[in-house]
Amino acid sequence: MKILSWNVNGIRAAQRKGFLEWLSKESPDVLCVQETKAQLDQLDILLATPPGYHTVWNSAEKKGYSGVATFSKEKPLRADKGYCVSHFDCEGRVLLTEFEHFTLLNIYFPNGQRGEDRLKFKLDFYEETLRFVKNLRKKGKEVIVSGDYNTAHKEIDLARPKENEKTSGFLPVERQWMDVWVDAGHIDVFREFNKDAGQYTWWDQKSFARERNVGWRIDYHFVTEGLMPKVKKAGIMPDVVGSDHCPVSLELEL
Repeated sequence: MKILSWNVNGIRAAQRKGFLEWLSKESPDVLCVQETKAQLDQLDILLATPPGYHTVWNSAEKKGYSGVATFSKEKPLRADKGYCVSHFDCEGRVLLTEFEHFTLLNIYFPNGQRGEDRLKFKLDFYEETLRFVKNLRKKGKEVIVSGDYNTAHKEIDLARPKENEKTSGFLPVERQWMDVWVDAGHIDVFREFNKDAGQYTWWDQKSFARERNVGWRIDYHFVTEGLMPKVKKAGIMPDVVGSDHCPVSLELEL
């Protein structure tokens, strides 16, 4: 099973840049998309329900903002939106889809760079995610949490760590939560297979950082420990363009 995750920075813009052709070519079993920036009624039928895929969409109440979607060849056993916490759920950041062997969370974590209020919102959202996943695991679920975490965990995960020590996305308090997340039994699958520096998933477009590979690794697949023996490969797809992010991949043998 191949699972891809991609912050597309606007699904309608991505469609104009060849998103559906890319989807057909890659043919993932599951695709998690973040930052769709669209309501379902704003999409054409081919994008809303591409041939061969079941889709679930969760849009923000605010138009043109946030939003996630999950595409899967196999119909999920169930699908849910959000955490049942209104001030989080109104932003359309979470989709749960359950399959036979695992529960998948597709999450677009908040960005904390717009001031102290949004940083607190981000940290509170992190804590709610940890609580939510703990409850799933208490029910015996193995969980994959894929998406844009909006934090680079270690110095190796961004090109210029020293210059960004006081920037949200690499603040000590954000990185500390990532440590807690890992200590709770969530495995960063990419780092299990690749220990090299220079591996990024987001680049600032205004400074042409992608051409210079001055980036951040903020998009992840994390799996719970019971799933790790089934993970066969994990990677980053930096050659895929159309967004300021690139997709990240996960392959399981189930």
